[in-house]
Amino acid sequence: MKQNGIALISGLLFGLGLGLSQMIDRDRVLGFLDIAGRWDPTLLFVLGGAVGVTIIAFRFVLRLPHPWFAEKFYLPTKRDIDLPLVLGAAIFGVGWGISGYCPGPGITAWVLGIWNPVLFMLSFVIGSLAYKGLTAIGHPPLPDLSHTKK
Repeated sequence: MKQNGIALISGLLFGLGLGLSQMIDRDRVLGFLDIAGRWDPTLLFVLGGAVGVTIIAFRFVLRLPHPWFAEKFYLPTKRDIDLPLVLGAAIFGVGWGISGYCPGPGITAWVLGIWNPVLFMLSFVIGSLAYKGLTAIGHPPLPDLSHTKK
């Protein structure tokens, strides 16, 4: 129960950050992605701030024996770049470029009261279920998420 409360608070904080940084404004995101046209570089500050804080904070956090509210860290250990990774990244990029949303901002943008983020999330769920259906018949293989740091 404590973990759910922490997850809720973290999600609310993340959503607040996405809103303040205007990551939920699809026009701003599409302007950022349009590097060959009328490029809007302002989201570089958001990206740089997030990466900078993460690089510094992870140096301290990962020295802990475990997270404050969990028994162990769940970190990816897979390092190889394979076809499912490249294909999935390409599909993600095309979807982001078409819609202007990725999942976090897509959920947060629901507060704007417009249909675009709702349709995006509906499409996201359908795509995820299609992947699940494809893996059930053997293509492509599910990623192995069993590697964790103790």
